[in-house]
Amino acid sequence: MAARTQFYLNKQDAKYKGVCAGIADYTGVNPLWVRLGVAGMTIIAQQWWLIVAYFIIAWIADPKPFGLYQTQDDAKFWQGVRSNPRRSSAEVRSKLRDIDRRLADMETHFTSRNSALAKEIDSLR
Repeated sequence: MAARTQFYLNKQDAKYKGVCAGIADYTGVNPLWVRLGVAGMTIIAQQWWLIVAYFIIAWIADPKPFGLYQTQDDAKFWQGVRSNPRRSSAEVRSKLRDIDRRLADMETHFTSRNSALAKEIDSLR
């Protein structure tokens, strides 16, 4: 099983080797902005080492496995985990608490001495 928090080259959205698309996929930023940032830093700021770094990353990193994320929501969740794991775990805990509270409310409603509900259930039989 592939690690969902690992950096991968994104060959599906790639223009050349998939490094900028992989960075965009990893961080959740639009690939266009990553490409413009790299081009701007290379040309305007004269950070020529980025070209060497680009090819080293393209050589070392693994391509993203096909079907790594089931849905777009799944991809957004894992991007959030990479950016801030504590916030993501707090969100999951909050959702589970909300589900638990709603289940407890339903259980209370169905097990209470609600005569109107009992009549409705009996009428369905």
